[in-house]
Amino acid sequence: MLCRRVGPSPLEGDAVIDFRFMQMLVIGLLAFNVSACMSSEPGEPSSNRPAVIVVVGAAGSPEYGAQFVKWAQLWEQACSKGGARFLSIGMDEIQTPDDRTKLRETLAGESQKTDAALWLVLIGHGTFDGRMAKFNLRGPDFSAEDLSEWVKPVIRPFIVINTASSSAPFISILSGSQRVVITATKSGYEQNYTRFGEYLAGAIAEPKADLDKDGQTSLLEAFLTASDRVDEFYLAAGRLATERALLDDNGDGLGTRADWFRGIRPVKTAEDGAALDGYRAHQFHLVMSETEDKMPPQLRAERDRLELEVVKLRDSKDKLSEEEYFSRLEDMLVDIAKIYEQAGQTEKGLE
Repeated sequence: MLCRRVGPSPLEGDAVIDFRFMQMLVIGLLAFNVSACMSSEPGEPSSNRPAVIVVVGAAGSPEYGAQFVKWAQLWEQACSKGGARFLSIGMDEIQTPDDRTKLRETLAGESQKTDAALWLVLIGHGTFDGRMAKFNLRGPDFSAEDLSEWVKPVIRPFIVINTASSSAPFISILSGSQRVVITATKSGYEQNYTRFGEYLAGAIAEPKADLDKDGQTSLLEAFLTASDRVDEFYLAAGRLATERALLDDNGDGLGTRADWFRGIRPVKTAEDGAALDGYRAHQFHLVMSETEDKMPPQLRAERDRLELEVVKLRDSKDKLSEEEYFSRLEDMLVDIAKIYEQAGQTEKGLE
């Protein structure tokens, strides 16, 4: 089992004001009218847009094959809606080279340095022999170790979503800085067919999955929504759940389950005091709000970095005096507000 163990100190009573709310207070105090500054011109060029590689693996049966294609099409629709580049493997007729080679070559071609995220979505079946987890392709399969080697040159934000059975070991192998890894299972021994991929594909661009009501659905929100829908399925069917999805985005190789969250905030601490997951995943969106979409990617990346610093500060609040905490918090929020002001000025200059 790769997920965290719960410690004795839940964060249920944490009364810290959410940093996005405080950020907007600072913006208001500084009189930054962001929406008035934004033009109606399109956002950044396609070279700065996310790329989404969707791999449809070996179906095993026509029934599964039809479902997998449907899920892939939902990802394609989300990419179209959000302006992301969509690349698919496994949806065409089997050709030369095989799908394994195509994936390796496609990843190599998308490894360039950019602030735009590279998403890899694996839809299909997986296996685990007690030592190695694999994703099943038409033709030769690949392991988590294979994928780890292939993505070493990738120096952009990287998201791996393995919706297959036995997918959990991909977390410990692929976890790292600037990475988000999501698996449909919490163990390699959860080997039954998984439904998480269906619900995640449906939630990734769904307005109803926008839990914090900021006009866009983040990867974290889609993960939480999909996990809830998996639980609802098994409850309605009167069956014991055989899949428990995990999310890792802090690089420690462990995963956090959806039931560790209340809304989009983690409400439990890890027994070892390790940092919690979810904050970075909440910064990725396939379909952005209008304001987010018009922010230059370099400014968005700096804003995201500062927001993560705010999170770290908030999580260490108990170790600081109240005066020091709010002084440091104010400085960070003012810097974030200035980024929004700069973004507005950039848009005005393009009018």
